[in-house]
Amino acid sequence: MTFRPVLLLTAFALLALGACASSRSLDQSFSDLSGDVELKNVLFEDRSHDYGDIDTTLYEGRLLLTGTMRSEAGRRKLIENAWKAENIDAVIDEVVIGEKTSFGQGFEDGRIDKVLRARLIAHGDVSSVEYKIAVSGAVVYLIGAARNQKELDTVLAMARSIAGVEKVVSHVIVKDVTR
Repeated sequence: MTFRPVLLLTAFALLALGACASSRSLDQSFSDLSGDVELKNVLFEDRSHDYGDIDTTLYEGRLLLTGTMRSEAGRRKLIENAWKAENIDAVIDEVVIGEKTSFGQGFEDGRIDKVLRARLIAHGDVSSVEYKIAVSGAVVYLIGAARNQKELDTVLAMARSIAGVEKVVSHVIVKDVTR
């Protein structure tokens, strides 16, 4: 697999920042980051379908696919491509078959994402770096690891309380770590 120099430099910069702020191991962070970069290269090289409306979110080897594909054949090819990248242990398919996301919906999804990220960072009892967020069609998708069920319940309530959110889907595992 050929890595583009700009992607590689960006990946290492993000890795360094993420490693400083995260309780996850440096090896796991690097593994996720390299898997994500490799997957994006695989999708970029596959010209058989338009993957421009797909978001990939990788956390500890678990890949969350969200967004919209125009056909079932495209969704199947996306999943097939996802397994080609290294460091992917599980593929979670939340892709919807339909029309491409409108500009207005994309703007609204971005707003929801930013509001939730700000709330997670501001909340003192939530380890915000352990959560990754994807928003598509006013649906909030969460993946990550909660320290306990109370923390996860708090995060889910925060997401549900944001104006415009239609649904919250959690793929967060509970580690039940004593503080």
